[in-house]
Amino acid sequence: MKTVAQSVEEIIKRKPFLESALAQGIINMTSLAKDILPQVKEDLRKDVNQGAIVMAIKRLAPTLEFQINHKVKGVLSNLGDITLRSKLADYTFAISESLIKNQLRFLEMVGSHPDLYYAVSRGVYETTIVISDRFQEEVENIFKNELIISKKTGLSSLTIKLPEENSKVAGIYYYIFRDLAWDGINVIEVISTTNEFTIIVDDEQVEKAFRLLKNLGNG
Repeated sequence: MKTVAQSVEEIIKRKPFLESALAQGIINMTSLAKDILPQVKEDLRKDVNQGAIVMAIKRLAPTLEFQINHKVKGVLSNLGDITLRSKLADYTFAISESLIKNQLRFLEMVGSHPDLYYAVSRGVYETTIVISDRFQEEVENIFKNELIISKKTGLSSLTIKLPEENSKVAGIYYYIFRDLAWDGINVIEVISTTNEFTIIVDDEQVEKAFRLLKNLGNG
């Protein structure tokens, strides 16, 4: 039979922002217990005392804090260099039979510019290309017969070098994007490899995003 503590833990872990705030000690436990009381009752299908929920939350909080501080923050504190690039354009094209051929033409073009920054990300129904905005004319000429789903300019990228152990620790990306969301930074694109990831943001938010990423793991 499920216990109050198990029910409380399941409810809190379904709400990552709440889980993080609880681990940081910025949540009023009595108010939280009152808020989730109906959910616990429904989950256990019996009457539950609010005090029992408060006790379950108090026991859970140190466990959450340990998980965050000793695993995730350990990785975040060892982030490598952050590379910033500005004046970027973002194109998203619908997948088509001719798109691959045009991508080959695109790669031939960028191959003649070794210092050019670009990124290509292919999904199931669309492909996104991020490139220095001075090459907009070339991109639009190469893909002139393709359906452009969206085009954005005035963008910047931030590329972060991750420690190799990042793939062995759950929650790394969550805590990065949580902090970005809490600071009101809108992430337009995400591009990643095994030990690097890049976010694309509006130019006006890049300095704020850079400061936040630079200080990750210090909190």
